[in-house]
Amino acid sequence: MRIDILTLFPEMFASPFGCGIFKRATEQGLVSMHVRNIRDYTHDRHHTVDDTPFGGGAGMVLKPEPIFESVEAVKAEWEVPDAGQMPVILLSPRGRLFSQLVAQELSRHSHMILICGRYEGVDERVAQYVATDEISIGDYVLSGGELAAMVIVDTVVRLLPGVVGSTESVLEESHTTGLLEYPQYTRPAMYRGWEVPPVLLSGNHAEIARWRRKQALLRTLQRRPELLSKAALCVEERQLVEGLK
Repeated sequence: MRIDILTLFPEMFASPFGCGIFKRATEQGLVSMHVRNIRDYTHDRHHTVDDTPFGGGAGMVLKPEPIFESVEAVKAEWEVPDAGQMPVILLSPRGRLFSQLVAQELSRHSHMILICGRYEGVDERVAQYVATDEISIGDYVLSGGELAAMVIVDTVVRLLPGVVGSTESVLEESHTTGLLEYPQYTRPAMYRGWEVPPVLLSGNHAEIARWRRKQALLRTLQRRPELLSKAALCVEERQLVEGLK
């Protein structure tokens, strides 16, 4: 997968993507990351990227020209066959809420462009005519889209085949199945008087699977009950949830 990030602060991305699974994925050729400075697509000597909003108001608004030209440069440079289908995502607090399902959707593309907003906002014509999607990572406001871009990239990249060592671990994580993940334990089996649940030491994989599923249902009910209405549960599991209530 190739990811292009358009930002006013490219230096912010050096550290997060220079370590861990992302670094390994890059070295293995599973993902190609390109961070572009929006200022490079300006044409005045001051590299102006923002201006005051029409109609008045506080703050500055990012101008459309450098963003349009940077997106067009990405598409032209790489001659993407399905450029019309490539996600061009404007990171914005008014966008649709990012989730594991959205991450899975994005991971099926071979290319992705992320536009990091800044200041008071971005000229509306960017959202209307160049972006194919607007995404928010939560109901709060950040100083810019850079941190949101990091969250999205990290979530999407770890879904790519070969990035995470165990495919099974990705499939069982919180939100992947619509539920929160079950509790995890490791050695020692007894620590300061606190014991690991005996079922996990039994070697009975069917019983372990049932215990984990029940714990996932219980944890979701306790912490994120709204997720249960959308989770794929069988009749027996829905009855179990009602009993747990």
